Amino acid sequence: MPDTHETSERTIAPVPRITIQAFCETPETAAMIEATAFDRRMQKAHVKVQMGGGAAALEAYRHAPTPNVIVIEFLGLKSRPLECLDQLAEVCDEGTKVLVIGHVNDVLLYRQFIQRGVSEYLMAPVEPVGMIAAISDLFAAPGAKPVGRTIAVYGARGGVGSSTIAHNLAWTVAREHGTATVIADLDVAFGTAGLNFNQDPPQGIAEAVFAPERLDANLLDRLLSKCADNLSLLSAPATLDRTVDLIEPAFDALTDLLRATVPCIVLDVPHQWSAWSRRVLVSADEILIVAAPDLAGLRNVKNLLALLHQQRPNDARARIVLNGVGMPKRPEIAAAEFAKALDVPLQAIIPFDPALFGTAANNGQMIAEVQAGSKPAEIFSELAASVTGRAEIRRARANLLEPLLARLTRKKAS
Repeated sequence: MPDTHETSERTIAPVPRITIQAFCETPETAAMIEATAFDRRMQKAHVKVQMGGGAAALEAYRHAPTPNVIVIEFLGLKSRPLECLDQLAEVCDEGTKVLVIGHVNDVLLYRQFIQRGVSEYLMAPVEPVGMIAAISDLFAAPGAKPVGRTIAVYGARGGVGSSTIAHNLAWTVAREHGTATVIADLDVAFGTAGLNFNQDPPQGIAEAVFAPERLDANLLDRLLSKCADNLSLLSAPATLDRTVDLIEPAFDALTDLLRATVPCIVLDVPHQWSAWSRRVLVSADEILIVAAPDLAGLRNVKNLLALLHQQRPNDARARIVLNGVGMPKRPEIAAAEFAKALDVPLQAIIPFDPALFGTAANNGQMIAEVQAGSKPAEIFSELAASVTGRAEIRRARANLLEPLLARLTRKKAS
């Protein structure tokens, strides 16, 4: 039986396009399952909830085909769960999976459920995330690699440096954590990832977006260009030979394929508000909102946080990065006041450093390549550790006494 506390600490794969029918005995469980239907990971699934428990399930499928997943709640032995499951087995179509929500913590009963073909048994009360994880796991291939984690980086308004932060973040994750990472530039017409990484690949994200029917693992491998160890780029063509009027699910096939093959995907989302950009943000595992310390940035971040919290009730809130802080002669909202107005802590505060960032941009390098010990480089290191769920990597400064202390320690131990 899964521990729902663990589900929030791992990436849950989106549930495929399936039908789920639930038969509940308590209003609390019915409400919980209805809430899961609105989660971003359930957007492809069709969920129907009704009351009546096992008896209602038997009646429903006497003369009707069964869905991909049947969820049944049993209050206890008075609901005759074993008898109900035996009768249900006679009418279930091949391939239908049964998930039981129970109120009895009994190992023997659990074993009897499994012997009757029950795919999973969850103890009530069940949290929505635990429910989603259980359904997702039903369709995970045996021995499949952990699903990739998507990190969407979005500017609260144009010109706040969100692309620069996205690219440095991806580079840092790949270098410091040794994690295979892809940076996907979703700004098809004006993307800058190719410039920032000094790359000019002949193909890129346009081929994946404008001809999704051709997209597969082989094509994706050809579209990716290697930037550094463990880091690949899916660049934007940055040409204006066609307009970019994308449909809402334009990037769905691409992100699904990337999640199946790459542990970390950083999505550089351009500052525009459309059906597809909203969908990309809502569907991401992690969101970084980049803002300048001004009134427009504060207003836009507040609006984004409100919408994302409404659309993603089972996810952690978006992380806020304040960029370009301390520009001379520019009136700014102090970082503490910015955070207080939002009622959320700031994930990172990046100082204004035009010489460093300008040099990196002109050379097609990342900040740590230009000046490894700089404050922005340290901030990117901390940010990479946070968004990947890793413990912060702190590199201790060299200590001249360290070899001597090590020898003394060994002598004492002996």
